Amino acid sequence: MDSRERTFLAIECQEPDRVPIDCWLSSGAKRKIKSRLGKSFQDFMDHYDVDLRYIEGPDYIGPALAADGDISKDIWGVPRKPVELILNDSAGTWTETYKEVTKSPLQDFSSLEEIERYPHWPSADWFDYSTIEEQCDAIRDQKRVVVFMGDRLNRFAQLKPAMYLRGVEKILIDMMANPELAKAIFSKIEEFYLDYGTRILEAAKGKIDILCTGDDFGSQQNMLISPVMWRNNLSRGFSNFIKLGHAYGAKVMHHTCGSVFSIMEDFIDHGLDILQSIQPEASNMDPGGLKKNFGGRICFQGGISIQNILPNGTPEHVEEHVKYVFENMMANGGYIACTAHNIQADTSIENIETLFKSYHKFGRYTVS
Repeated sequence: MDSRERTFLAIECQEPDRVPIDCWLSSGAKRKIKSRLGKSFQDFMDHYDVDLRYIEGPDYIGPALAADGDISKDIWGVPRKPVELILNDSAGTWTETYKEVTKSPLQDFSSLEEIERYPHWPSADWFDYSTIEEQCDAIRDQKRVVVFMGDRLNRFAQLKPAMYLRGVEKILIDMMANPELAKAIFSKIEEFYLDYGTRILEAAKGKIDILCTGDDFGSQQNMLISPVMWRNNLSRGFSNFIKLGHAYGAKVMHHTCGSVFSIMEDFIDHGLDILQSIQPEASNMDPGGLKKNFGGRICFQGGISIQNILPNGTPEHVEEHVKYVFENMMANGGYIACTAHNIQADTSIENIETLFKSYHKFGRYTVS
């Protein structure tokens, strides 16, 4: 059974030959693998028979993004500065680099007119889509599953871009005290992603298998906003992203960190195919409970701890953890193996290799 057959069966909540495998690594973890194992990210995935592969997507060809020293603006006009995290272990020193918001450009706006006149709303015209079909073909030729997700700063979302643009506190207050302003911001974001996504999917000519959206709705203990507030402000865009993917024959996977148990039924009602993250430390997100309550109606991807087990545990802990998650998730299909988020460079090479070996050790279904 090849990657495509295996993964599509799992998504439909049927048992393939083994649990399909996905791989999420930070740039620092990829460099660590290259340094310690002498393998590129591609070679590493091939070695462990990873089933899902991600295309880069369109190239940015729009207006030059303004920069002032080490601070540069993203496509939304949000200024960011690079922040380095230095990690040390017995094998050496490793660096993770992120871009931190320095100012939210809509933070002082008070009217719908100001939102409408904001000069940095991005356009789908700013991207070159001409290589997308070729990117898909390269993956399909290997009989792998084609996924499009985008990068961390340009991923189908609503709440996260609004937090960057307006500020975390202000957009949360807006949804209660100034809902029309909040909805105007969300509508602008949704409008861009629907146009951008349509162009990507059209350029792919039906060859994108999974469209991955990503918007964090949960904290460690509960939702970031109430389920009612989520339904009033975000459910329409969430649903429209799913409808867009389905219109072009793609399954839709959504990434969210944190506890989202209280809107799981909403996800299912909107037709979401795959829920990604399954952060096991978050409240009510234990793999066993999720499978018991929602198994057979949605496929899960993730569930392997990057908060505790992978960076802090031994290889034996990693193997036990994978076994536990698989025992709770893999029955009757509906599960794709992956970590709850990107494996960071603070995870030892021994634990990373044990993780992928354990996927294969515990992930095979009994063949009658």
